[in-house]
Amino acid sequence: MTHPKQARLNRLLKAGRCLDIAVDHGVCNEPSFLDGLQDMPAVIDQLVAAGPDAIQLNYGQADLLQYRPERHKPGLVMRVDMGNPYNAQRHRVMWAVLQNEHDPVLPAVQMDAACVVVNLFMLPDEPELFRQCVSNIARVRQDCDRYGMPLMIEPLVMGPNTARGGYLVDGDAEKIVTLVRLAREMGADIVKADPTTDPHEFHRVVQAARCPVLVRGGGREDLSAVFERSRVLLDQGAVGMVYGRNVYQHKSPASVVRALMAMIHDGASAQAAWKLYETSSAAPADR
Repeated sequence: MTHPKQARLNRLLKAGRCLDIAVDHGVCNEPSFLDGLQDMPAVIDQLVAAGPDAIQLNYGQADLLQYRPERHKPGLVMRVDMGNPYNAQRHRVMWAVLQNEHDPVLPAVQMDAACVVVNLFMLPDEPELFRQCVSNIARVRQDCDRYGMPLMIEPLVMGPNTARGGYLVDGDAEKIVTLVRLAREMGADIVKADPTTDPHEFHRVVQAARCPVLVRGGGREDLSAVFERSRVLLDQGAVGMVYGRNVYQHKSPASVVRALMAMIHDGASAQAAWKLYETSSAAPADR
């Protein structure tokens, strides 16, 4: 018998693979994340035209995608939580809460989302934040099972808040594998995981997840390096990417999307992706 979540999973994962462009950064309350996202209607217009598999949004911006008249458009991945770990300063109290505590998945159902996503933060010396995330996931999973909504869990292992400001990704494979395994134990249908410091170790993350794994992008980097690492991660078993700032903070986001789609769906090499980006971009020197 077909699983009740399968219809939505089929919308999200095209032939089992997916490029999800994350523009849900507004709930992080971090000004630097909003560079390139000031005009959200224009952002969504551009991304829909570029044609990724999915766009990741919060409830308050989901109408920009879902109320469009086009029949064929990217699927909606809706974030259902929010928190404060992304700010440069360390807060006196670190927290992660559901955006709708009473019925957290119902807004995603009403907006015809293909999937919901929720964080699993693990920060140094913040056990209460971790407990909150576990509680959030347990609550959301119940509703996901009730509504037939796929659950994407985002396990985030972060290093200490240092003088550089802000918690940074900890790419330690042991820590990532362990937290991804926990996400699977809690019932993840999809895992959105950070890349390991050595991308050639990412197969261990895929093995621990035992479900489709999408790679989280993080902060903006040199685009050719992003393509190189992405190719390795895909070859290690990732089925796609969830990239945000490495797409929308470039001068030609549509060109980045086309290149990434070629890698994910057509098996293009990093070099071929870079050439595709150069030829389709209005600013080929943009890196």
